Order: sequence, then structure tokens, then C-alpha cells
Amino acid sequence: METKGGFYITQIKQLQDRIFERLLAQNDIQISGGQGRILFILWKSDHLTVSEISRQTSLAVNTVSIVVDGMVQKGMLERNINPTNRRQTIISLTDYAKSLQSRYEEVSQQMNILFYQGFSLEEQQQFEKYLDRILNTLTTAEKEDF
Repeated sequence: METKGGFYITQIKQLQDRIFERLLAQNDIQISGGQGRILFILWKSDHLTVSEISRQTSLAVNTVSIVVDGMVQKGMLERNINPTNRRQTIISLTDYAKSLQSRYEEVSQQMNILFYQGFSLEEQQQFEKYLDRILNTLTTAEKEDF
């Protein structure tokens, strides 16, 4: 039996990224998808290390470092030495990044409405449970170096 789940997930991801970036641009929010993922995590819990951001976004540590560098240059984030562990750098939101949160969440809500158009609440919940299972399986496999 041929399975197409992974192929569909890849296609959905590509389309979702393009549509979401278009919605962001239409709402005059000049951030990329990677920047949005980092902001989303920091909006939930500000003052994280690059490693913590990497773990929570599933982006590679080097990718997070590069994206954070660009966001620091744009005035969205700042880097500070952790006062309790001087070997750690803490990434924090600036006031500018905090000011983007409500508009970004509105665009995210627009995307969610589009994403789940035609789904009942029960179907949406069931679909998200399946996605959570796939994510957990892949996360475990990555840790075990399958």
C-alpha cells in the first residue's frame, strides 16, 4: 500500500508558509516564518537560551543562532549574559517585538480559520491528536538517532 502522508505534510507546509507570509505582508508585519516561530516561543516564555528556543521550535541550534542574529540587528531581540551562569546568553524580546504580538496572533487566527475550513470541531481535535502522535514519534526517533 502506498502512503502519501509525508508527501501531503510537505505540500501543506509549503503552501501554509507561502499563504501565511502573504497574510503577514498584507498586515504590514515584516517577519519571516523562522522569525515568527522564534517570536511565538518567546511571547509564551521570554528570556530563553538559543538551545531552549531550538528545542521548542524544532529548528537546528545553528539556524536559531543565525535567525536570532538577524532579529537582534532589526531591533526585535536582544542578547544578555545570564547573571546566574555567565557562560549562557539569554535571548529576550524588545518592546518592538512585544508590540507585534497582537497583530501576529490575528494573522495566525486568520490562518487557522483557513486551515480548518470545512472541519467540524471533533475532526479538528482528532486531526491534531494524530499530528501530536506523529510529532512525538519523530521527536523520539531523532533522540534515538534511529
